[in-house]
Amino acid sequence: MRVLFVAAEAAPIAKVGGMADVVGVLPKILRQMGHDVRIFLPYYGFLPDKMEVPSQPVWGGSAMFQDFDVFQTVLPGTEVPLYLLGHTAFVFRRIYRGDDEDWRFTLFGNGAAEFCWNYWKPQVVHCHDWHTGMIPVWMYQSPDINTVFTIHNLAYQGPGRGRLEQMTWCPGYMQGHNTMAAAVQFADRVNTVSPTYAQQIQTAAYGETLEGLLSFISGKTVGILNGIDTYGYNPATDQAIQQNFTADTVEKRRANKLALQEEVGLQVNGGAFLIAMVTRLVEQKGIDLVLQIIDQFLAYTGSQFLLLGTGDRYYETQLWEMSSRFYGRMSVQLLYNDALSRRVYGGSDAFLMPSRFEPCGISQMLAMRYGCVPMVRRTGGLVDTVFPHNPNQGTGTGYCFDRYESLDLYTGMIRATEGFQYKDKWKQLQQRGMQQDFSWTKSARKYLKLYRDILGLPEEATEAETESVAKIVS
Repeated sequence: MRVLFVAAEAAPIAKVGGMADVVGVLPKILRQMGHDVRIFLPYYGFLPDKMEVPSQPVWGGSAMFQDFDVFQTVLPGTEVPLYLLGHTAFVFRRIYRGDDEDWRFTLFGNGAAEFCWNYWKPQVVHCHDWHTGMIPVWMYQSPDINTVFTIHNLAYQGPGRGRLEQMTWCPGYMQGHNTMAAAVQFADRVNTVSPTYAQQIQTAAYGETLEGLLSFISGKTVGILNGIDTYGYNPATDQAIQQNFTADTVEKRRANKLALQEEVGLQVNGGAFLIAMVTRLVEQKGIDLVLQIIDQFLAYTGSQFLLLGTGDRYYETQLWEMSSRFYGRMSVQLLYNDALSRRVYGGSDAFLMPSRFEPCGISQMLAMRYGCVPMVRRTGGLVDTVFPHNPNQGTGTGYCFDRYESLDLYTGMIRATEGFQYKDKWKQLQQRGMQQDFSWTKSARKYLKLYRDILGLPEEATEAETESVAKIVS
């Protein structure tokens, strides 16, 4: 099959959220299974710092009265062809933000459509979030090009109908009051990045005013859980951490904990319970709950707290001020640092994700991969990946709470603190998390089934795919 991924992000070259991980890994796996999968991405101004880009374009087009060029290269570390849409709107060293964000990404989506019509015609265009939401609308008139639309975060829905009509071509048949609403109506299939989130967005609590529409189109909606790059994120070989280890040698993690404490300015104490977060500092991630209880939690326990991330200035200020009152026991690192995040996963005892909503979540899977026990609210993909710890039965992979309330979060953190005192049970809990299979191969099979369903092809995997999966797993 010929599949074109169109997205605003792709790891490792342009990453802000979980979308980048999907677009950076899934095409590689699908290509290893024998399919012609390619990626279409904006040519951001910072990309030449991270990869080689040819100076001459392979094609030029026009959209929204703007000329643009398309440059062809490969995604670093893979054999996946990567096309970059070059235009002055993307020369700045940023991905999002700016007053022209809606115009820039509408132009990008329009350019991708022209690319499919005039240069390389895929059988399936796999679109990601509102930035590509107009593509299913335009492709509706091209029955030989099918579309899949993936919702990574329903909270961001793109420009409204009036603004779209000012910027670009809105066909007469188009329906929907904004880009996201139009996309889910006209895509051949819609998917979310976890099964639970696919159900939750059909309710008023999570539907972001689109719950009625999403319930109406539920027959073509499916939830496919994200995977993680189990080769790139491997505690047995990761050079970013102090001490490599496996599930059988999880006791070696202690060296990573001590090194991490020293690096971020915490008291070097292997016996202290170290809770960490690697997150964007936005309301979705439950930062307001953390601010309500972290002072009391640290005051009445001997635990430590570490946060790595950036985001809203209000949250940054509040957390930074609070850390000054708990010198040596609370560290706030207001930056994005992939290497440090790996050391956080590999050295912390527990990983906190009290999200208000979570379409999938990657961090909790990475934490388990590195033997860091997740503490999560049961919502979205966190329900599908973290199972409640039952020490009596020896089951579960983490600590969970249900209501989005500060008391529930505090209770869950106290339970985890007490559980940490029982070292044998804690070690077994770590090992169960490390033994979970979060590889992309299972998810890739489900995406192939989705593509086949659209194209009317048999559901069974081809012999080449079966052999390829066997090689990937081994």
